[in-house]
Amino acid sequence: MEVRQPSESASIIDIAGDVTSASEDVLMNAYGRASGAGVTSLVLNFGGLDYMNSGGIGLLVTLLVRAQRQRQRILAFGLSDHYRQIFELTRLDDAVGIHDTEHEALAAAGAN
Repeated sequence: MEVRQPSESASIIDIAGDVTSASEDVLMNAYGRASGAGVTSLVLNFGGLDYMNSGGIGLLVTLLVRAQRQRQRILAFGLSDHYRQIFELTRLDDAVGIHDTEHEALAAAGAN
């Protein structure tokens, strides 16, 4: 997972491949790199996601809790219709701002 910081207040985590319970170390390491001083919004780029199972959903919930403790918002873009539906079914869309593009997510984060 790559981390980019397009602005002082927002970081992007580019997710590629599979997100399962085996991804915990990689995802939490990326979160640590993305959560620098002054970062108030984390944007998850799901454009490179191949597969996510219930273990991966659990990791996203863990990430969300950590971010909320740090008073950070989580936004996302690049979700396929299938994973958008999963976010709706699990109600993750109530806690994660879902956007169509990186530009829209960054604008919602106030980073544009």
